[in-house]
Amino acid sequence: MNLLSLVIANREGNIQIVGWNKVEAVYQCKIPLSQAISALQLGGAVAKDKIFVAAGNIVRGFTKKGKLFLEFDTNLAEPIKCMHVMGGHLLVAGMNVFSQYEDCQDAGYYVSDDEITSVIALPIEKVRKLMPILACTDRTLKVLNSAQLDFSVNIDGIPTCLHLMFGDGGELGTDLLYGTSDGKLCLISILSSEGYLRWTLESDANAGVTCMDFFDLTSDGNKELITGFDDGTIHVYAIDPENYQSVSPRLIFSHCCNESITGVQGGIFGHDGFEEVIVVTYSVMVSALLGWVFGLTTETTDKKIRVDDGNFSISEDTRQKLIRLKNEIEELQAKVVQERDKYQSATQGNQGGYSAVPVFAMNEKFVLNREDASYLLTLEVESPIDTILIQSDVPVDLLDVEKNAAVVSFSQCDPDSGNYLLVTFRCQANTTRIEVRLRTIEGQQGTIQAYVTPRIQPKSCQVRSFTIKPLSLHVRCHAFDPNRPYNTLQLKGHFSVAEMHSWLSNCIPEMPERAPASGEANLTFVSSFLDTLLHCAYSKGEAEFKSDNVSTISILKDCISKEATKKKIQLEIDCDFNEESVLHTLQLIRPKLDGFLTLSKQVSLIDVLKEIQAHDPDVANVLTPEYRHILTNADKLRATHKRQPSYLDRLYGMITDLYIDKHKYNGINVKSKVPMLMEVLDRHDFNVLVDFFQTPAHALGGPGSAHSHHSHHHHNQHLGSY
Repeated sequence: MNLLSLVIANREGNIQIVGWNKVEAVYQCKIPLSQAISALQLGGAVAKDKIFVAAGNIVRGFTKKGKLFLEFDTNLAEPIKCMHVMGGHLLVAGMNVFSQYEDCQDAGYYVSDDEITSVIALPIEKVRKLMPILACTDRTLKVLNSAQLDFSVNIDGIPTCLHLMFGDGGELGTDLLYGTSDGKLCLISILSSEGYLRWTLESDANAGVTCMDFFDLTSDGNKELITGFDDGTIHVYAIDPENYQSVSPRLIFSHCCNESITGVQGGIFGHDGFEEVIVVTYSVMVSALLGWVFGLTTETTDKKIRVDDGNFSISEDTRQKLIRLKNEIEELQAKVVQERDKYQSATQGNQGGYSAVPVFAMNEKFVLNREDASYLLTLEVESPIDTILIQSDVPVDLLDVEKNAAVVSFSQCDPDSGNYLLVTFRCQANTTRIEVRLRTIEGQQGTIQAYVTPRIQPKSCQVRSFTIKPLSLHVRCHAFDPNRPYNTLQLKGHFSVAEMHSWLSNCIPEMPERAPASGEANLTFVSSFLDTLLHCAYSKGEAEFKSDNVSTISILKDCISKEATKKKIQLEIDCDFNEESVLHTLQLIRPKLDGFLTLSKQVSLIDVLKEIQAHDPDVANVLTPEYRHILTNADKLRATHKRQPSYLDRLYGMITDLYIDKHKYNGINVKSKVPMLMEVLDRHDFNVLVDFFQTPAHALGGPGSAHSHHSHHHHNQHLGSY
């Protein structure tokens, strides 16, 4: 099999075609473009030997020798984010607009309310027609026909990457693989009018899927699935070719490079006869302005390194390679020193010196993890990071992240000045990526700011801001259960659909990018912490919201009232409180409360049990199953408990808010009863808690006063007093 050439493009606008001359990589061709490249794909009518790149609104085509043969201005209203080339068909998508072209002639467009993350089409030679498929952030796959929506497939998770099964869609060409922002891999069959989910594979990467490829890495005639994740993990999965629709893939190889993966490709590149995985990462080499590229090979290293009588010996081929690498590193180091000296002399000279603030690219993500209702803040820089300072003007819990190799320092904050968190991460050498896990409190609205300082001269810093919305733990879902006890909020007034859409976008995450073109919207959200639902239905001048958690309705009412007041729009507000919803929400909180209390009790017993075991090693034989479980899983229990600081306060805060909101709709202020509620909670008896909730406030004793429905509800402000 012939060795392959690589085509690599980067955000600086450079395309490079790289070959291999048995011992080292050789640049066959370099093509500089003036714009950042957003998409790269191979295509061609017969063999896939043409290079297509998208930059801005323009798609360019190059031969494998680097000769330009196509420059096509799509006239797309947005910069191209993703592209798919199939024969004479060109599919491109920006943030919300999709366009398709046939032989460079416009063949239609489609506007999505939600952001488009990826685009692909089923193989025409198998399905006999062009079927573009769009992955969208509203957790759907949109299947198009003649550039119009044919049907949508609801999926669990935000799709980030699409790839045809085995690269050709499987036997019928209808099998599509997609990856999600929370690390799931799913196989779906696109049928004539619906999508059928075959299987879902949970990965342990706990990061978004960024790229996929299929290649036979084991030389058994069957293709393996190669997957890249944005935390730097590469997975290789074996797939049963006969039963791939019913049997999920099996992990056979894993590697982590601690930098976000932007591309993976299987092939034979460096050594003839040995299959390899070529990987491109986010970071940029200063010398070549090229993303780091490395290979994982199936070639064994035993033949290159031998051990005889305790002495290591390496092959001549490997020795020469090491010498070349050493020389290259020395040359780069000398060049860096030379440029640094040149810069220093220019800035310190007497002839009107100059100083330039270094520009560095940064890749940041702020993603809600539905599994544990926490946000993962990821910051990645092309140069090693020196320090990261994180500041928040809303209360948040900082959770432990095991991957972080950084020294964490907390500074004292004054909440009265709007500063609830100030923490510094001092990174170890060569750290280019850091993860911070945070848990927010619903009802609080504000901003988290990250100040990132890399190890470059002169010192410079970039700031990134991330908005915390009042209903920050809610995510989009597709199922609405009509049988729950719902509280209802109805609003009427002189507002447009776009205004209501804008108000909700300031309150709830994962709202569509655009207001609905139809003039009516029906959206459902689920709380990632409690699994309560929120249904939003709105049109011009009317809006109705339903939730089985009265606190959600209370937050939404306060938020929309505030936004309407800013616009000087009067609202007619009607709230229908359902008493049954309170017990329903308490029942949803109960398993979390019982589970954490049990965990806390188990952790408190670990030291005592270990001390007993130290005196009597055979004591485990006479212990109850519960105590044996605690001893056996001591480290795991402690780690789980450590990852959940302030978890009990969070649950107590939700229960307190529920109690306050329950009485708020009856016009009673029960904040004076909160200490009594704390006493009840500390008894750890759910039945007593239910009785407390069902007892009228006036029967509990203590002062109570009228409380206006329109006063602002400062959610969870009392949390720190427990």
